[in-house]
Amino acid sequence: MTYKPVAFATADEAIEAYVSGRCDVYTADATGLYAGRMALADPDDNIVLPEIISKEPLGPVVRQGDDRWFNIVKWVNFAMINAEELGVTSKNVDEKATSENPEIRRLLGFEGNFGEAMGLDPQWAYRIVKLVGNYGEIFDRNLGEGSPLKIKRGMNAVWSKGGLLYAPPIR
Repeated sequence: MTYKPVAFATADEAIEAYVSGRCDVYTADATGLYAGRMALADPDDNIVLPEIISKEPLGPVVRQGDDRWFNIVKWVNFAMINAEELGVTSKNVDEKATSENPEIRRLLGFEGNFGEAMGLDPQWAYRIVKLVGNYGEIFDRNLGEGSPLKIKRGMNAVWSKGGLLYAPPIR
């Protein structure tokens, strides 16, 4: 197979070239491809190939030098991943709050004082899961099957479900 690469300055230019037939295919990170597909007149007539050919992790970003905020953002992400792994969701978090499992009790702030070191109260992670859900719920709602994008979790699943997501425990 032969091909001729054509570069564009912006994703919008690449999509325009694809729609006009100037190119037969375009590539970007997975979220960019799915979002670009949604901008097409008939998204269902176009597919995003399942093969991932690059490593471009996306994640939260904070301003350099704000170590306290960096730690909070990092541990919020870890808490949401741990909640998913432990089966704690926005729908069952109140029930899980009475769990005998020490990992769940520490996560939700009913045992230990993990949040104190970050200037947070003990139930900081409980409120996050209660209000916005665990990592899987957030992914599904914004990028996955519950969203217009319908992106498969793939490597973005927790490690116990075949993905790469793993977070240190809250202790």
